[in-house]
Amino acid sequence: MNEALGGPVTVFAGGLRPLPPEGQMTGMFKTRQDAPLSCTREGLQGDMQADRRYHGGPDKAVHLYPADHYARLVAAFPALAGEVGPGTLGENLSVAGVDETRVCLGDVFALGACRLQITQPRRPCWKIDHRLGVSGASRRVADEGITGWYFRVLAEGLIVPDETMHLIERPNPDISIAHLWAVETAHRPDADAVRALSQAVGLSAGWAQKLRQRADWLARHAESRSTP
Repeated sequence: MNEALGGPVTVFAGGLRPLPPEGQMTGMFKTRQDAPLSCTREGLQGDMQADRRYHGGPDKAVHLYPADHYARLVAAFPALAGEVGPGTLGENLSVAGVDETRVCLGDVFALGACRLQITQPRRPCWKIDHRLGVSGASRRVADEGITGWYFRVLAEGLIVPDETMHLIERPNPDISIAHLWAVETAHRPDADAVRALSQAVGLSAGWAQKLRQRADWLARHAESRSTP
């Protein structure tokens, strides 16, 4: 298997800056990188995250956000026209011509010498609203499933901007990131289906734990509803 993923990759990295209006520190402000950049199991050289409880770490080392989603955000929030584009939401990698329906959990991609594996969607949070300066943007990202996704780094090396990612392994062809997000956001998904997802190859440890807990909760409440 050696299938190209969309177009050339744009690469972003950056340090910490205050996020208006309250001034919380964030790593969402990234700068486009034009030279090769080292990528380790903790992420890109020079890239930082403010709150390591929710961002960064081996299972969320690299974030990709599909470039085409920005047009959808502008359509929903016209005031963003000319103000947003690749890199705005803190992604490390931006690629056009791909979205959550075209990639699957556990997919392994070659990008230069690196090997990257998809581990989970990105859960949008309130910082998206603050970064864009509009209310409801985070909710729109969640509702439309235009979340992007995270990678773990299976093989470290240099990432060269404008190269193309190539799919080399697909262990879960039936679990697109769009499908995983749909189950995650469903009101009462099937408990067995949720439990099966929690055991999927490549899933991040945090998502696996939460899916197991949700499957247990769904199973318990299904039993209580069926009891006379």
